[in-house]
Amino acid sequence: MTNLSAFQSKWAGRVAWSVIAAVAVVVWAGKARSAPQTFNTALPVAEGEFVFREQFVLDQSGDDPSGANRDRTAMSAISVLGYGVNRNVSLFGVVPYADKRLELTESGARRARSARGLGDISLFGRYTAFKKDWRGRTFRIAPFAGIKVPTGDDDERDAFGSLPKSVQLGSGSWDPFAGVVVTYQTLDFQIDTQISYKANTDANDFKFGDVARLDSSFQYRLWPRTLDSGIPGFLYGGVEANLIYQDKNQSVGVDEINSNGTRLFLAPALQYVTKRWIAEAAVQVPVYRNLNGTALEKDYTVRAGFRVNF
Repeated sequence: MTNLSAFQSKWAGRVAWSVIAAVAVVVWAGKARSAPQTFNTALPVAEGEFVFREQFVLDQSGDDPSGANRDRTAMSAISVLGYGVNRNVSLFGVVPYADKRLELTESGARRARSARGLGDISLFGRYTAFKKDWRGRTFRIAPFAGIKVPTGDDDERDAFGSLPKSVQLGSGSWDPFAGVVVTYQTLDFQIDTQISYKANTDANDFKFGDVARLDSSFQYRLWPRTLDSGIPGFLYGGVEANLIYQDKNQSVGVDEINSNGTRLFLAPALQYVTKRWIAEAAVQVPVYRNLNGTALEKDYTVRAGFRVNF
């Protein structure tokens, strides 16, 4: 068995148990709505209800211009729980569990560096500032703000010393973020657009670069083409776009010239939406990259998961 196969097999049991948990929760689920898979939506969580979302993410980066033949694989299970405080306010918590592995060539030898465990938790609130409803349509604008909490270890070590920052489970820093998301939904399609900014702070003489994002999603009902009573669910197909700019990282106050830059991703996506639950999958691929120096280039990101309301 190859290293990658062994790495991925660790997740087979975790995925199986999560699917079983999804089935158990469906019994208590309420009404579900479609939503983007790579960012948030402005559609509300019903007052007094919860929404739970689980995503399994495979993130692969291996296009390395540095000559070190770096190959980074990160597998994550991202759990999101939302609660509707009232018709306008929703609160969310995001808990990631990650397994990260970096292979590279150093001093003529091939090395593997890895870490597994809880990542940094994010907490945020979303407020519906504007809404307009018509027959079969709705339009909403919802600003949001929150903070990333340093719950993941940022000082992991192995036999070669301290792990690289790209392998650490956490950043060690408290990082605020904010943005606004706009959603227009009809019976046939849905459009979501979000703009956001995350201000990363310093921890242990290191600072990840701030992140600015512009995200957009278009979803179209593929099946059934005509609406009728007794339909068990709806199949949506769509595409999502993510334009992400990240400043250079800083070490002891000095810019790391071979870090970050601008990336544009496109993600073909599918969602099966029922009254009680959603199953979803998407593949993000880079279509434009303008990175600094020898920053590692991302190959693709695969997302699959489910969502239930209860």
